[in-house]
Amino acid sequence: MKILVTAESTIDLPNEILDEFNIKTTPFTVILKDKEYKDGEITTPQIFEFVEKNNVLPKTSAVNVEQYQQFFAENLKKYDAIIHISLSSQISSACQNAIEASQEFMDVYVVDSLSLSTGIALLAIYAKKLVDEGLEPREIYEKTKERVKNVQASFVIERLDYLYKGGRCSAISYFGANLLKIRPQIIVKDGKMGPYKKYRGNMDKVVANYCQDTLKEFNNPDLSLGFITYTTATPEMIEEAKKALQNRGFKRIVETHAGGTIASHCGEHTLGILYINDGMK
Repeated sequence: MKILVTAESTIDLPNEILDEFNIKTTPFTVILKDKEYKDGEITTPQIFEFVEKNNVLPKTSAVNVEQYQQFFAENLKKYDAIIHISLSSQISSACQNAIEASQEFMDVYVVDSLSLSTGIALLAIYAKKLVDEGLEPREIYEKTKERVKNVQASFVIERLDYLYKGGRCSAISYFGANLLKIRPQIIVKDGKMGPYKKYRGNMDKVVANYCQDTLKEFNNPDLSLGFITYTTATPEMIEEAKKALQNRGFKRIVETHAGGTIASHCGEHTLGILYINDGMK
């Protein structure tokens, strides 16, 4: 039985990793004023340049039901079943749209990742490994869904501009954080993004402290794979994150750039480490 793993572009994986695990994606839409781009058609630096020039945040649009139906139908021409890992239902309408679209087919299973970015990727790669082991679609779906609760997805942000402009933090928090040079940690819990710890200082030091704290608190990682995902970052920021994961014993560490959808909501110099916190499976 041929089974395909799919996701939206919010999985934030480069083409070479998508190809390695044969994961197919369908894109969100990024809207800059009156122009629409498929996620991936416009780069993250271009988005940041637009915001700097126009002082207007980009908007994003989820994949709609019809687009999912077309996406699933096209892939079912070559595959017998699809396991689709969707962006958190608490963040976007995408997951519900995918579920609605899946009802038109016999063998499309939608997993609500309750996560974002490479948190989705961790589940998709796990699902692909189950495919390779020869499991049936329903079992892959159930096992993947069981691991959702253990995905550790978090990141630190240098500036609150995007969250403030997007209405996700108050003016007082925004100006106070800028004045004190506070770099907040945002954590994904129960499918929602929320503030967690606060750091101060330059981002190299912040990333080092954030990684240390995260690995200490979420201390039962599946060491087979860890992601370092960022919108933009200095080489020093990336090196601090890589060193932290290497010291913890991660066997494979993958760096990825956040795509247009995720970057549109986080802004520049946002970096996170993501892994599944349930030991070796």
